[in-house]
Amino acid sequence: MVLLRRIAPAVGLFVLAPLVAEFLLGNLPVTLLPALVLLAPLYGGGALLIREVTRRAGRGVPTMLVLGVGYGLLEEGIATQSLFNPHYVGADLLSVGYVPWLGIAVPWTLFVLTLHAVGSTTVPIVMAELCARERTTPWLGRPGLVVAAALLAVGIAGNAAFQMANDPFRATPAQFVATVVLAALATVVGLRLPRRAELPGPVPAPWAIGSIGLAAGALGELAPLSSTGVAVLAALWLVLAGLATRWSVRAAWTPRHTLAAASAALVTYAWHAFPETPVVPVSDAVDLVGNAVFALGAVLLITMAWRRTAAASTIDTSSDIRS
Repeated sequence: MVLLRRIAPAVGLFVLAPLVAEFLLGNLPVTLLPALVLLAPLYGGGALLIREVTRRAGRGVPTMLVLGVGYGLLEEGIATQSLFNPHYVGADLLSVGYVPWLGIAVPWTLFVLTLHAVGSTTVPIVMAELCARERTTPWLGRPGLVVAAALLAVGIAGNAAFQMANDPFRATPAQFVATVVLAALATVVGLRLPRRAELPGPVPAPWAIGSIGLAAGALGELAPLSSTGVAVLAALWLVLAGLATRWSVRAAWTPRHTLAAASAALVTYAWHAFPETPVVPVSDAVDLVGNAVFALGAVLLITMAWRRTAAASTIDTSSDIRS
């Protein structure tokens, strides 16, 4: 029974991560759900590995976010090469803010790494934890940890092979090496973040945290891929990091506050999908129905997490975002 309580949320996270990252956001239409065979090892394996490594180290959301940046580097630098490809999926993502000696565009790099650190990894992890009974303890043993790492490796390799088969662009060996080194550095930094003890002091109500998250999400999603967008995203990171550092370490911070922040990200992804044009063309009707289905799924997930946090209100899970 204990094993089932741990394996079930791990499997849930494995599926949830790609659904949020690609389908809820509106990048892929509902007709491409079979692509989960290729996407789940990448997103799900990455989210599982980040979650397990973080919890084994006795740390929480700040570490997940930094490890999520490392994951984003691996996906966008190796699996898709979008950090370096000037015509990735037919878009000119590197046309603004391009730095020749780095081979990247600063606006796109900052934007896509933010997406992965927040929406592809941390938010699915937090939601899976809030719906589970075992929230801050490891779900997988050492064999499971190895499997998660292997799934991520297979996901990166499989998606890289698919991308290279459909696009002649190739990043340079130096770019591949730099990507791996920076991802490793992000891992080291994330795992060395200090643990924080509970402090006295008030925190805003969960609805206020959610409102701040919705406003930040709107600014982040609507920020243009330009120097202005870079300034907006950098300011958001600084402001949100400052607020989280101030509030989330206080004893008054509860799982409901954590849920409010994660829910804001899910809602942001859900509304973003409706004006977004998926990378694979489908009819407007199919796109609308798919977006509505995934948005409803997000609402149901939030509702489930709300009920679980209410049922577990006597359990101290404040380290979900604090440690």
